[in-house]
Amino acid sequence: MSIEDRLIRVDMTSQTVSIVPFPEEWKMLGGRALSARILLEECNPACDPLGPENVLVLAPGVLTGSAAPTSGRLSVGGKSPLTGGIKEANAGGNPSQDLMKLGYRGIVVTGQPADAEQRWALDVDKDGATLKTVPDCKGMWNYALIEHLAKSYSKTASFISIGPAGELKLTGASVACTDQEKDRHPARHAARGGLGAVMGSKGLKYVSVDAEKSPVRTPADKKAFTTLVKGLTKAHLEGPRPMKHGTSTSVPMAQVLFTFPYKNRIEGQSPDAETLDGARIVESFEERGGGMHNCLTGCIVQCSNVVHDRDGNYKTSALEFETITLLGANCAIQSWEDVADLDRLCDEVGLDTIETGAAIAIYMDSGGMEFGDAEGAKRILHEIAEGTELGIAIGNGADSIGRKRKHPRIPTVKGQAIPAWDPRPLKATGITYLTSAQGADHTAGLVVNPGLAPEDMPRASQENQVINAIVDASGFCMFLMVNPDVVRNFYSAFTGVEVSREDIYDMGWQCLEDEWEFNRRAGISHENDVMPQCMQTDGVGPQNAVFDVSADIVAQAYERMGPSEEFWSKVGSG
Repeated sequence: MSIEDRLIRVDMTSQTVSIVPFPEEWKMLGGRALSARILLEECNPACDPLGPENVLVLAPGVLTGSAAPTSGRLSVGGKSPLTGGIKEANAGGNPSQDLMKLGYRGIVVTGQPADAEQRWALDVDKDGATLKTVPDCKGMWNYALIEHLAKSYSKTASFISIGPAGELKLTGASVACTDQEKDRHPARHAARGGLGAVMGSKGLKYVSVDAEKSPVRTPADKKAFTTLVKGLTKAHLEGPRPMKHGTSTSVPMAQVLFTFPYKNRIEGQSPDAETLDGARIVESFEERGGGMHNCLTGCIVQCSNVVHDRDGNYKTSALEFETITLLGANCAIQSWEDVADLDRLCDEVGLDTIETGAAIAIYMDSGGMEFGDAEGAKRILHEIAEGTELGIAIGNGADSIGRKRKHPRIPTVKGQAIPAWDPRPLKATGITYLTSAQGADHTAGLVVNPGLAPEDMPRASQENQVINAIVDASGFCMFLMVNPDVVRNFYSAFTGVEVSREDIYDMGWQCLEDEWEFNRRAGISHENDVMPQCMQTDGVGPQNAVFDVSADIVAQAYERMGPSEEFWSKVGSG
């Protein structure tokens, strides 16, 4: 057993930490796949998501901490308080790589402290892992927290934290990771599914990870691994680089496809697409500063934008297409500048921008405030941090505010807000939303192909779900555009175990099986695979597209079809 194969186990009931050997049978599991296996084996699927039986998992990918480019994603897992099923959300930033450089394959947090008002921190470094109380950090917003911690921690430390939303156990709460910038902005969020509330229910305010100057992990076959690293890096940097300016510049394409929802998805296009287009952000770089950067050490994609205000001061980073859509177009907010303000507030308070944007749009649609009221939306985000009645209702997500307002139009699947990519023109993506154990989540298997025949949709959804599970387990970022063959070749060289095409497909499929089984035990069945009525009746685009895929077609996505030949050249989407 090498020193790398260790697991940190934290019991918040007894406030004890143990470091144990990493099970040999989990050697090829990382990220989302490791989280799914731990949850299936160690978490009671019927538990209260905010109770002591839930398990919080922080899991780097198999390749994280190595020299593989852009491989430092962190998977955060647990039973979702939003969907009631299994959830994985992942983020960039440096904590995941730092954990793996120290030899930790994951952190598993169980139990719950008796004193719900106390706040705790977990410090991880070369000497081990320790818990301590941090009463001075209670209620702090994420940016203020990191500024506070910078005074007492090394410059090499990275952080995983929650904001007030997580402490309030709001089901729209996210988990923040710091990026590699000098100021360590807490702008990388494992956002979906309310996992920040799970971390808050454990009393855990933050995790610090200090790898100091620890080297990258050593592969079993150094020569083969180095060749793969050089080849992938060269191919990406000399290729078309579709993520050169990040996802924010996807607005024109989404507008054409009628998947740039407007006013709580009443329409599929926004009249403000021009002023919301990420191209306006790119144009601002020359005058204000900012630009594109890599959120984690070793990233060659550099898809994250750094946004400055009119005075040239840092405002936010990673202002992505999903945020522009849900907090912008979907709320009829016209300017990317206002969306940038809202994005910063969500990062500060610790909120999923998708869930929060969908919730605010429902509040607007139900007459709570005018569509397009950007200042009102900003006030609501302050109310969420303060825990007002309205703030709690919106901070708990789209379903929560929809029920409170008795509004008939609630675009969610399994309790989670539908992302920007609309299931009416993109019906195969709709199948993913229905059949993925993750609920309505585009990162589970996005299919941007509006012309698919119904009989081809289940395979398209299934294959993308398998690929995304493979990539999420590896630690690679989706935007590196790696296919399953790339992942398996890296696995083989890194671990010294030959990984065949059949092996890598089985790994992805097993991850889905583990997640589906968890949900089955949690009481979530195929009967829950229902698209909201508004998506079935309210059409968008010239074809007046609705989600009209039959239940029989949807159910086919659960039947293992095996990979097509095209599968091996497909890349992860999200």
